Amino acid sequence: MPLVLSPFPSDAFEVPPGVDLVSYSGALSDLPADDVLADVTMWVLSYDLSADLRPALARMPRLEVVQAQSAGTDGIVGQIPDGVTLCNARGVHDAATAELGVGLILASLRGIPAFVRAQEEQRWLAYRWWDALADKTVMIVGYGSIGAALERRLAGFEVEVVRVARTARDGIHATSELPELLPHADVVVLLTPLTDRTRHLADAQFLAAMKDGALLVNLARGPVVDTDALLAETETGRLRAALDVTDPEPLPDGHPLWSAPGVLISPHVAGGTTAMRPRVLSLVREQVRRAAAGEELLNQVPRQP
Repeated sequence: MPLVLSPFPSDAFEVPPGVDLVSYSGALSDLPADDVLADVTMWVLSYDLSADLRPALARMPRLEVVQAQSAGTDGIVGQIPDGVTLCNARGVHDAATAELGVGLILASLRGIPAFVRAQEEQRWLAYRWWDALADKTVMIVGYGSIGAALERRLAGFEVEVVRVARTARDGIHATSELPELLPHADVVVLLTPLTDRTRHLADAQFLAAMKDGALLVNLARGPVVDTDALLAETETGRLRAALDVTDPEPLPDGHPLWSAPGVLISPHVAGGTTAMRPRVLSLVREQVRRAAAGEELLNQVPRQP
């Protein structure tokens, strides 16, 4: 009989017949006793991407599946033992991440941070021209389900969307074309997973190819951007940036990114909205059903990231 270890209560979703579910708070310090863990076949993780899972995994000899609640699993995949299938939460965070993407773009272009600072000082900010999103070219680098969700939300803003992915396909450019594409983009949104191939994808050469005054939006992982190279561009005012993720993360006190001109920072909150819970519960319910029925699981992560 499959035994599922879940951070959700047993009444949060329908459990198929023949499946037992054990709930815990999500904290590794709150795992059940060894005699229970010994029978766990599926572990639904909490959302802590920095946790060391290996001691807990060693206590689950019958484990077959680890289900993450994150779309990116770069901090998890290297910890999963051979023979255990890792599944991500592709699709769960599309709506929330796309919403924040639009919000960061609009806030950066329309000067919202400056308005907030002026309000705190009870100062009426003098009139000036602000950038509109209308008529801009928005490039989405790492075009997948979140990129498609972002494009849908940009549809009413009268923009041109340029799609870029690792390999070219109909309507989508390959990343090898970036040197030719970047000089034409007003906004560049990063949505790539973090792999050896994408680490520091946005390096000095990438950023130098962007047009003066362009906006870089990082919704991927912090190390996809070379922080030193980004600082070199933003401190001169040539480029602007909106970052939901940073390298390092969390961003420490005194780090120059905090005060770099034209840089807007949100603390890695793209997926953390009320839209997440119903979507992750729907995914977990389907994965448990598939596991119990012996069907192929969704969102399986390749062993090599």
